[in-house]
Amino acid sequence: MPVRSSPTARQLRLGAELRKLRERAGLSSTEAGRLLGTNQAQISNIEASRFGVSAERLQALARNYSCADQALIDALIAMAGERKRGWWEEYREILPAGLLDLAEMEHHAVALRTAFISHLPGLLQTPEHAREIFRQGVPPLAPPEVEHRVSHRVKRQAVLYRDTPTPYTAIVHEAALRMRFGGPATACRQLEHIVDMSRHKHIRVLVIPFEAGSFPGSGQSISYAVGPVPQLDTVQLDTEHGSELLDAEAQLERYRTVLDRMESVALDDDASRDIILSIIPTLRGA
Repeated sequence: MPVRSSPTARQLRLGAELRKLRERAGLSSTEAGRLLGTNQAQISNIEASRFGVSAERLQALARNYSCADQALIDALIAMAGERKRGWWEEYREILPAGLLDLAEMEHHAVALRTAFISHLPGLLQTPEHAREIFRQGVPPLAPPEVEHRVSHRVKRQAVLYRDTPTPYTAIVHEAALRMRFGGPATACRQLEHIVDMSRHKHIRVLVIPFEAGSFPGSGQSISYAVGPVPQLDTVQLDTEHGSELLDAEAQLERYRTVLDRMESVALDDDASRDIILSIIPTLRGA
């Protein structure tokens, strides 16, 4: 099997999960290699995602690690069997790797939950709104790079339109809704688009009004991708230095709780839609 020069975030996650199983079993990589009939280097290469792993070998590793969680094993086997390159690969070496990781994470998610305070969810942005966001980059992005980022963002949104669309819950603070990126016309079209999208059965847009006061998670944007089993959930955070992916069990539990509490202070679906509709005339200057 050829050595991978640049494994994707999902391939790295598979290796990390196999390492977790081995460590929980109390085995060193040398001991794991011996049980598998190979050596320590082979185990290390699998866990570092430099090598792929077959379904048969993965099942053998799970047996050796005394893993009885068949749902987790099946999910890992499905990850290991993925061979087709995703659409996001066409942007490799054009856009930052974190953007590709985000698209890959969203594509494979069973469900998605996001929370945004000062920006609108990328999966619900119009091209015009996204273009204005990218034009504000520091340092400034060249026009071709702006367009690459816009097209990448639009293609990410395909998860909401496919035959079996991904269930999506977006928590948005009222502050983000009142931003006038691109001017009144662009801002109004953006909010109208969010209202239209919120009417789809698989999409929920929940607004946290100013009146809600303080709440957890108010200082950051959060994207939570639900995996086929809870152990394979992933959190993505936007930071000034780029995208950060989290998958430790304690971190996942923390952000599940944060999102639950944010939902608890947000308006319900209908009231959220009403507040968005009430903001649109104010952006027009009415």
